[in-house]
Amino acid sequence: MDEPDPAVTESPPLEQDGTAVSPSEMGAATFGMGCFWGPDARFGAMEGVVRTRVGYAGGTTPTPRYHALGDHTEVVHVVYDPETVTYDELLEVCWANHDWASRAPKRQYRGVVLTHDDHQHEVATNQRATLEERTGQSVETAIEPFDQLFLAEDYHQKYELRSTPVVGDELAAQYGDAFVDSTVVARLNGFVAGHGTPTQRNEVLASLDLPPRLLEELRRRF
Repeated sequence: MDEPDPAVTESPPLEQDGTAVSPSEMGAATFGMGCFWGPDARFGAMEGVVRTRVGYAGGTTPTPRYHALGDHTEVVHVVYDPETVTYDELLEVCWANHDWASRAPKRQYRGVVLTHDDHQHEVATNQRATLEERTGQSVETAIEPFDQLFLAEDYHQKYELRSTPVVGDELAAQYGDAFVDSTVVARLNGFVAGHGTPTQRNEVLASLDLPPRLLEELRRRF
């Protein structure tokens, strides 16, 4: 859990419950937007997002833990299919879902865009400049190069779904080690937090082979 997240192109294949793209065709994006539970759910509900993870990044402290972050920040790490959703679109969601005009009282919750390449840096810089021009406000969210991700503890991963009585525990047991990386789990985590459309939710539920009582509880939560 304390090891850096491997490069996207070295990640193991995702389980076949979501968008079927090979690791070499995926993109990665990393954002600090305050507490990482909300962004994890928000991005997880988006079409084209294949995987979400939350963790710690942007600092130099070795092997950070939740109660010993050092100079790291809570972030959400998104793996996505660029044929379905673009980095520009993900970044727009980032700006719209955190307080970019204020400086966080703790580095743990600061706004930061951690860019994975020169293209992402250019897009983020241009969008920040456009935002400042449009609003007349200074953007406090930093733009920095991504280095490595330290995965957060299991209880932080897909927190909204884990916090759903009965459903979270049973899905975690059913998916096992695949729980964190599952596309379907990312969608459900977003849905129980209120994201996604009715059509999207119904399509995902219709594709699941789950006990009727779990499906009914999920429908009730949506």
